[in-house]
Amino acid sequence: MVPQPAGRRRATGGGVVLGALLLASVSTLPAPAQEMGFFERVGVFLGLRDAPVPAIADALPYTVELTVEGAGRSTRKEIERSSRLQRLRRAPPSGSAGLLRRALGDIDLITAALYAHGRYAGTIRITVAGVPVDADGALAAIEAARSAGPVPVAVTVAAGPEFRFGSIALVDARGRPLVEPPTLAAIRLEPGEPARSAAVIDAEGRIARHYRDLGHPFAKVASKDVVADHARNTLDVTFFVDPGPVATFGAVTVSGEEQVRKGFVAERVRIVPGEMFSPKRLADTRKSIARYEIFSGVRIVEGDALDAQGRLPVEIVVTERKPRYVGFGAKYSSTDGSSINAFWGHRNLFGGAETLRLDGQLSWYGKTPDDVPDADPFGYRFTARFGKPGIFTPIDDLVTEASVLREVTDAYVREGYTVTAGVRRAFTEQLSGQIGLDFEDATVEDGDGSRDDLILGVPLDVAYDTTDNALDPSEGIRASATFEPFAQLGAAGAGPLLFRGALSAYRAFDEEKRTIIAGRVSAGTIFGADLLDVPPQRRFFVGGGGTVRGIDYQSASPRDADGDIIGGLSFFAASAEIRYRITEKIGIVPFVDVGAAFADSLPDFQDLRYSAGLGLRYYTGIGPLRFDVAVPLNPHSEDSGYGVYLSLGQAF
Repeated sequence: MVPQPAGRRRATGGGVVLGALLLASVSTLPAPAQEMGFFERVGVFLGLRDAPVPAIADALPYTVELTVEGAGRSTRKEIERSSRLQRLRRAPPSGSAGLLRRALGDIDLITAALYAHGRYAGTIRITVAGVPVDADGALAAIEAARSAGPVPVAVTVAAGPEFRFGSIALVDARGRPLVEPPTLAAIRLEPGEPARSAAVIDAEGRIARHYRDLGHPFAKVASKDVVADHARNTLDVTFFVDPGPVATFGAVTVSGEEQVRKGFVAERVRIVPGEMFSPKRLADTRKSIARYEIFSGVRIVEGDALDAQGRLPVEIVVTERKPRYVGFGAKYSSTDGSSINAFWGHRNLFGGAETLRLDGQLSWYGKTPDDVPDADPFGYRFTARFGKPGIFTPIDDLVTEASVLREVTDAYVREGYTVTAGVRRAFTEQLSGQIGLDFEDATVEDGDGSRDDLILGVPLDVAYDTTDNALDPSEGIRASATFEPFAQLGAAGAGPLLFRGALSAYRAFDEEKRTIIAGRVSAGTIFGADLLDVPPQRRFFVGGGGTVRGIDYQSASPRDADGDIIGGLSFFAASAEIRYRITEKIGIVPFVDVGAAFADSLPDFQDLRYSAGLGLRYYTGIGPLRFDVAVPLNPHSEDSGYGVYLSLGQAF
């Protein structure tokens, strides 16, 4: 038994009470090795079971009974997860000494779990073969019991009352009042709140960051005094803070440049020697360099001491990727068609992080287009993309793209080429803007016949992105907007104006990010021209994998008198998903979609189409593999009744 004495008790060394939270996580030992059949091997591949390892010498099986008293569900689950006796019960330890070590280790692990939930007066009793684990005769009891079968182990935890924070003080290392201390709200510690150990650990980091933001590069919490008052069930905390000296930035050096030209990294450094030390400057510098494809890592190393002028030297260490890469991909949709593609790229073409990527894609629409019944359903797109950083200033990048294509849809078939060129400026790490030219020369065939389009546009794009992952975001938002006047060359009068915008948001509901809610809304409009005067490939279409899953591709779009899909001058679409990860590798995603395109420039929201479905996700190192099945909720007679979608990455 590990008793907690009554009265007022100082945490051992000021650190054991909280330090228990920092115990290293213990990896689970799989069951003994055995020959695996096909389904077992599949389970290992999908992450549904552990791979077997060689059998443990002198394996000692045991049974464990874990009882938790006086705790809610979350505390009980935390204790169960922390106990190695419980988690590894199917992986016997080696010999009697191994079982005894495992049982003794549970005392610290369960204590840490109790502290994590603000329980500082709990008791833990562990017996092996009926003998307390810390008794002199425990090892002999295990030896005597093992011949009768699995050794019985009992763990009884009385959680005790939940403690709350009492007094919270911040002083300097000598116990004197601090200059410019952070508020308790800023470090997220308030008297009366549950005294969870993680809150104290997190507060240490916030205190140090507060003073670093004020120009103290070596700020730290030198020590802390943590006292549990068992009479009042409170935890009193005193932080002894050493802010360290105020400093300015000193010399900045760069290392790791091997393929990029010397000076490329230095030109993108946001640190100014002589300027007040700022963690934000360090973070901005790292992000401004890491955005280039040639770098796989950027590390900012702060000096251990100030130089003779009281300045902090900084070293920027970059790690470069291999410049060339190749790859391939594929996607399948029962409504949108299927495609395969291969690509080759270079991340540092001329030594200045210039990028070149060549893509080749072959597609198959899967059926004869309704509006062009004699068209071949096969399509292609061959694309070259080139980007040059720092075209005007270090934050201005040249972006160009040229494509030769044949696009097959229900509404039209397009053959031709497109060329775009623009300058993208990164205003901040989250906000960017781009302006350029968009040229297209194509022959388009639809239900009204064939037409030759020569189009020139001037697109203006703005993008804002705070998400944490490109293929599988769990936090943040993405917003984009495009405004583009365009004209058909040779046509009389001014051309139409196009506006399109999208907003998506993501939020995780737990620290492990196992449950994420995601939503997206998009809309667009074209004004300044009648519907049939706008080239078909510039109109809006809704339906299929990119908008409303489960209904036929482009089918939620306006039709002419003959029932042919012609597209619209505006559209609206929205989606909502709950992304739940069942295991580390497998997840499910229920979702709903809604949307439609409209004949007029202003949406009238009539004839909205709705769908719902369920997706399966298999999480890989490069992103989730998506498999979605959806059905229309308000089906039309022309619908196929369901849609199946397979691709890499989340739907949005």
